[in-house]
Amino acid sequence: MEEKQIYHETQRLQFCLLHALNNLLQEKDAFTRAELDAIANKLVLDDVNKDKWTPFSFIFKPHHNILTGNYDVNVLIAALEAKGKKVIWHDHRTGSSSIKLADDSLTGIMLNVPTKKFGGLWRSRHWVALRKIHGTWYNLDSDLKAGKPLQNDEHVLEYLDNIISQGGQVFIILHEKCSL
Repeated sequence: MEEKQIYHETQRLQFCLLHALNNLLQEKDAFTRAELDAIANKLVLDDVNKDKWTPFSFIFKPHHNILTGNYDVNVLIAALEAKGKKVIWHDHRTGSSSIKLADDSLTGIMLNVPTKKFGGLWRSRHWVALRKIHGTWYNLDSDLKAGKPLQNDEHVLEYLDNIISQGGQVFIILHEKCSL
């Protein structure tokens, strides 16, 4: 029996959310740039604070930077809900110990981590997907050349605690209509 390959997209510009979503769902073009742009634009149309925008808001839109491709958490949530997934913003105060990695309703985990580049002059955030594939958890960070296997559930929880301690955000992604 042939084992399925692990799907992994690598980073291009600041499309890390696009890559992380496709890596999470293990599918090329589970989402496209055009689809995420459309979601971001719909969120803009629904924005009740449009009257407070500045001229820069047309480039640095509230949910998407049209120059770099950087998307915010609202696009993540809307995109995954459109695929029938439930997104739970993990309470960082509880650490990773409350995350049930063995739960069958768990699709995977999305991380939004702070990053520093160019000697700390450029600060941003980066989206990363974690997913259990063939019984092994993988870090599917698009900055990596390939998905990186994590040793075991304890190692995954330690990794998540490290992300949380550095100001990262953890999002639990569940299958449709499931709850932990």
